Amino acid sequence: MKPKLLAVVVALVVLSAPAALGGTASVAYPGSMAALGDSITRGFDTCSFPYVDCPANSWSTGTNAAVQSQYLRILAQNPSISGHAYNDAKTGATMSDLAGQAATAVSQHVDYVTILMGANDVCTSSVSTMTPVATVGTQLAAALTTLTSGLPNARIFVASIPNVYNLWSILHTNLAADTVWGFAKICQSLLAKPLSTASADQQRRQAVYQRTVDDNAAIQSVCAQYPQCRYDGGATFGIAFTPSDVTTRDYFHPTVSGQAKEAAVTWAATYAFGP
Repeated sequence: MKPKLLAVVVALVVLSAPAALGGTASVAYPGSMAALGDSITRGFDTCSFPYVDCPANSWSTGTNAAVQSQYLRILAQNPSISGHAYNDAKTGATMSDLAGQAATAVSQHVDYVTILMGANDVCTSSVSTMTPVATVGTQLAAALTTLTSGLPNARIFVASIPNVYNLWSILHTNLAADTVWGFAKICQSLLAKPLSTASADQQRRQAVYQRTVDDNAAIQSVCAQYPQCRYDGGATFGIAFTPSDVTTRDYFHPTVSGQAKEAAVTWAATYAFGP
């Protein structure tokens, strides 16, 4: 093949080949999206009425300008996504529920999927009831298989599990938080006996922290096996929530400001959307 002809062929291949779905190259703003996950993605306990879902405040598909969700950031650049953002998350969900949510997203024929799941797999009644790391990975893989086979052109963004140990760190000396955690039995694997300095309790909290780290490593590894998947690189885990970012009703879920932090951090970590 002559040099000039070879150059033309190479140029055509480069121009016609799509950018790697999991890479850093700019990809088109999606015209539809679905959010999968648990109570965080549902904006739980962020409304004026307590203890209910408030999806308008969701970091992913919310419509509250104070949050500046991923959806609103996309909408500002691609108005065609208006009315095509679906919040399929469910309060209380664990990784075992993700495959069902993925099937719903497939039925909605979306271009973009966000996933934030796993907090309820480490926040359980005790350390012994936390979901095994291998199981978390297997369940995520099943969901990603459903998504990639049903939505072969969709982009999938997977956030890391938040650092729930940070919640104990910033609030365990708050008497109101201690009372609510104990009365409502919230995340007892981590938050039981919050003021105890006994070795067993310190080891229990450290075990929850380590399980979160290990789960995130598994999530990253599984995501890397799917070209359509992009992991946040631990960005969500690294968010330094402050007491004002946590609701004072259950001292567990993010407030509107906490949701805004999640939106900003995940937006910086997701695909480089462009024209």
